[in-house]
Amino acid sequence: MMIVQEKIDLLRRTIDEADAIVVGGASGMSAASGFVFYYQEDEVFRLIAGSLAPKYNRHNMFDLFYDHRLTRGEYWALVLRTVRYIYECYTGETYSDLAELIQNKNYYIVTTNQDAQFFRVFPSDRITRIQGDWRYWQCTRPCHDQVYYNENDVFHLIDKIEGDALPEQFIPRCPHCSDELAPWVRGYTFLEGEYYRKEMQRYMDFLQQHARRRTLFLELGVGMMTPMFIKEPFMNMVYQWPQAFYVTINPQHAIIPKEIATRSLALKDDIACVMKRLLGKPIGDTQTKKTTEIFNPSRIY
Repeated sequence: MMIVQEKIDLLRRTIDEADAIVVGGASGMSAASGFVFYYQEDEVFRLIAGSLAPKYNRHNMFDLFYDHRLTRGEYWALVLRTVRYIYECYTGETYSDLAELIQNKNYYIVTTNQDAQFFRVFPSDRITRIQGDWRYWQCTRPCHDQVYYNENDVFHLIDKIEGDALPEQFIPRCPHCSDELAPWVRGYTFLEGEYYRKEMQRYMDFLQQHARRRTLFLELGVGMMTPMFIKEPFMNMVYQWPQAFYVTINPQHAIIPKEIATRSLALKDDIACVMKRLLGKPIGDTQTKKTTEIFNPSRIY
């Protein structure tokens, strides 16, 4: 069995020798940078939730956000505070380290994350968002094919919140049909319109251009909640493309099918530490975290 450093060396060589790199980034990428309020009761969660956490006995943003007892005003208070945090928060080190690692390579990024962290360090024309982006609104119907950048609205409406609820008259409305707007994120009414299709087509074009080349599929923090978006397509393409190679870095779900085992590498390690080792940087304050400190083990991500 290879020791960890041998795996790091193999991955470094694979990156250097690849003609193209397809990065698949998911929730574990942000969790490794410290963004855990989605899953855990940390200080960020308490600031966003306010009195709603004890009111509904919820201990992370996912559980609170999808609690059906929320009023519309409470729901919108959570939305606005979450999006403001996404605009104002720090840039995760896993993202800046990844940018440094592949800066001179031919790469493309596909992500299920909705927190826009990739956009902090990579050009937008090299990113496809499969599950949308909190920084945009869409009509809840949706009655028309358009998404709206929401920064000005968010910072205007955040001051309208009263008692952890946005008053009814301030709830954002569709300019066409007057129904509520909603965050442009994956859900029952998620708009896969022209904006979405253009990004997907750009991703498909990159894949087609490199199907016969030495392509590295680098999967970062992808779990089993939505494997159909990144994990399964990556595995299938490596199976079909003779020169492709698959790498998965995930403390919980670093899975390799036997059919592609000879062209794959799994690292069940903290992504932040792996990035530092690949770059030859001291780990320093980046401590390897236990799985239970990164994720709630009872939940499938």
